[in-house]
Amino acid sequence: METQPSFHLPQIHPKNTTIFEPQTSTDTTTPPYPTQKQPPSKAPEKKLTLFALRLAILEKAATGLGTLGFIWATVVLLGGFAITIDKIDFWFVSVILMVESTRIFSRSHELEWQHQATWSLAETGVSSFHAITSSSLFRNHETASPNKGRWYTPSRTWISSDVPILPYGRWVFVSSNISKLLYWLQLVSAASCMFISVMRLVSHDFNETHKLDGDHMNRKSALSIFYGLALAEAMMFVLEKTYWEWNVMYKKMLETVNEELELGHTGMISIRRFFYDSYSKSVNGSIFDGLQMDMVSFAMELLNSDSSDEQLIGVRILERFTTNSRFSEDTLQKIGITITVIERLVEMLNWKDHQEEEIRMSAGKIIVKLVGKKQNALRVTGIPGAMESISSMLHVHQTELITDHGDYDFWAFNQLGLLILKKLARDHDNCGKIGNTRGLLRKIIDFMHADERLLRKKRVTESQLSTVKRSLQVVKMLVSSTGVTGTQLRAEVSELVFTISYIRDVLKHGENYPRLQKLGIDILTSLGLDEDATERIGGTGGVLKELLNIFFREQVVEAQNDVRIAAGEAVGMLAFESRRNCDRILKLDVIWRLSGALESPVLRVNAARILRNLCIYSGPGFFEQLRSMTAAAPTVSYLRNRH
Repeated sequence: METQPSFHLPQIHPKNTTIFEPQTSTDTTTPPYPTQKQPPSKAPEKKLTLFALRLAILEKAATGLGTLGFIWATVVLLGGFAITIDKIDFWFVSVILMVESTRIFSRSHELEWQHQATWSLAETGVSSFHAITSSSLFRNHETASPNKGRWYTPSRTWISSDVPILPYGRWVFVSSNISKLLYWLQLVSAASCMFISVMRLVSHDFNETHKLDGDHMNRKSALSIFYGLALAEAMMFVLEKTYWEWNVMYKKMLETVNEELELGHTGMISIRRFFYDSYSKSVNGSIFDGLQMDMVSFAMELLNSDSSDEQLIGVRILERFTTNSRFSEDTLQKIGITITVIERLVEMLNWKDHQEEEIRMSAGKIIVKLVGKKQNALRVTGIPGAMESISSMLHVHQTELITDHGDYDFWAFNQLGLLILKKLARDHDNCGKIGNTRGLLRKIIDFMHADERLLRKKRVTESQLSTVKRSLQVVKMLVSSTGVTGTQLRAEVSELVFTISYIRDVLKHGENYPRLQKLGIDILTSLGLDEDATERIGGTGGVLKELLNIFFREQVVEAQNDVRIAAGEAVGMLAFESRRNCDRILKLDVIWRLSGALESPVLRVNAARILRNLCIYSGPGFFEQLRSMTAAAPTVSYLRNRH
């Protein structure tokens, strides 16, 4: 029965009032209509683009008034009244023009230096970013960082934040310091213009002692207009700066947007750069140009930059957005339809320089999210060399590489690469591409290696187990493929020398990790579909024995029964139509244990299947051994008919 929605009505107390009179609520704890919290905005950066638009309007208004005042002074005052104008006004006009020229010059170059400051300033020690106090010359000749233990590649070009314009003047010519210097120079210029303009307008003494003849009659009006324009332009500029300080310094708009975007502690660099880009577009072009910007498009543009700092800003933003549930869908959709961005991300997977480690890692995380959708996965694998780029993330011999490259996090890249392959393997066509990529299948198989030392030691790292698990998952998906592709992959996997032995080690030593054992058993079951692979599995010493040990293991929790059932299915598959494997099983002397398993509700079906295959396909040398199970024949026949 469908329930009807309930409505909460305010209580009407027995007073001499009508329902049309205002009611006073006496319940202060629960409001009659619960208020709903506003959902967070999907585009918090719109606050910044709107803020940039308003600043640009004020800036263009101030610039327009300044231009008009400059033209008025040069054409009307200094041009028309240069001889008759009073000496004090002549110098005041000249000073205002010079000061305003300085302010306009400072303003036009301030944004350029602000741009440099937004991406050259970063915390010390972050990969690919440069501390403003470090020496470029020292870093370019340095081979290793004593703090990080990472190797540096000398750059053949200068970075703007590192250029020593003057010797011993590094602090003065840092981008952020020059930006601040230009900022205060503008404020001083505006204050000077306001002071002079107000002083002359208040005194209103424009040499009135002279006779207002034809040369002087318009001088007073001309000067008043000029000082008025200068005052209006300076006030407009001060208003712009006040609006700026109110929103940036007091209301902390940039910090607020960074929190809403959830960009983390490094997000302020991205936020500042985005804001200054939006503001520059609004100032230098149409005031509406900045409104067309959004964080995703901004990040995608930075990916194609030649600067590693800007590339890092771009991948950081995209990584945050693709892993955030609020922004991931729109972000992945936008990336998915921009093939140049996908190509750039795939290309970044090949970057192995230590300074580009974070860029490569972030690009891998973005690709992981991107290939989660089938259409995007097909776009990624359709890029020439994409599978080779993914393969480059898999580093099998970690010990040697860590010795040569310091603390480069190869484990993290291995897991990312395997996770990408796992998501790609969901599609049948991609499985074929994985198998056809030179050397890739062997790399995946090598990560399945987990010996007794790894599986039985108490302090095994989560990353090591995760790598083994993901490699097993990828191989399972590959050998489970159907059609010609599946047949080819099963043959290739079984032909690799260590495939079966690696799985045997997991079965033998992985009793503490039943999930890994289950994956290994599933791989063997799928390989059992191929006749040659079946013989290779049976011929690898100990595989059938370990499968039967798991099948007969009794001291396990009920939740692990699925591993025992899977082991029984694998043995049944390997015994089907294989005389050699049946003979190998009978040599293990397990007939009496299989007969006893018929009494177990969990094992009886697979035990009956194994016994049936042994009876049908085993050689004549084991006839006497099989006679011992005649008592179990009715049960086997009954279960066969049921299943």
